[in-house]
Amino acid sequence: MTMRHAVVVVVALVLAVAAAPAGAVTFSAKNAASSTAGGKRFDREVGTAYARKVLSDASSFCWKVFKQPSSGSRKPVAAVTLAVEDIGGVAFTSGDGIHLSAKYVGGITGDVKKEVTGVLYHETTHVWQWNGQGQANGGLIEGIADYVRLKAGYAPGHWVKPGQGDRWDQGYDVTARFLDYCDSLKPGFVALLNAKMKGGYSDAFFAQILGKNVQQLWKDYKKKYGG
Repeated sequence: MTMRHAVVVVVALVLAVAAAPAGAVTFSAKNAASSTAGGKRFDREVGTAYARKVLSDASSFCWKVFKQPSSGSRKPVAAVTLAVEDIGGVAFTSGDGIHLSAKYVGGITGDVKKEVTGVLYHETTHVWQWNGQGQANGGLIEGIADYVRLKAGYAPGHWVKPGQGDRWDQGYDVTARFLDYCDSLKPGFVALLNAKMKGGYSDAFFAQILGKNVQQLWKDYKKKYGG
């Protein structure tokens, strides 16, 4: 290699590094259950290329909901991964990795692609949300994940209607609907709540943001919808 060529290569590398976005996140998906009925259905009706796009889109949506425009305001996640596996349940997230049940995919009735998309929005939220240093109850954590799924437009028809449910921290769709009500009182509420949960958790966060304790908010919510 001549000196001139070496200089050109070095300049090209510098430009490439400069062009790469700071804190860029990578997304990957693999089907480790492609030999199963559910795995084959995933390949046929969803596909890893589409799944990777969903992980990227869902992450961007989470950042929007949580009002985290820069990488410095988010959890330090470098890569989000998806593995379709021959496991029970629906899906779970461990750290930055999402695990989707091929058995669940195989049993979906209706629009498989839309349902999987909704599940991935939920699970991607778990990657990015703060969990109160482990102090927040599971119902709230799952409720925030379903809130993101709801706002993204992927709430399935079998979810509870607004006002239904037995308690605010029942989790999933019940808590998602309640959080949507809280956000209607103060737009950006969920983002503020999530930000507070970076360092810990207390039910008092609701009163600090909305001026009413969470139990009173739940009563007001139920009253609004005749619950």
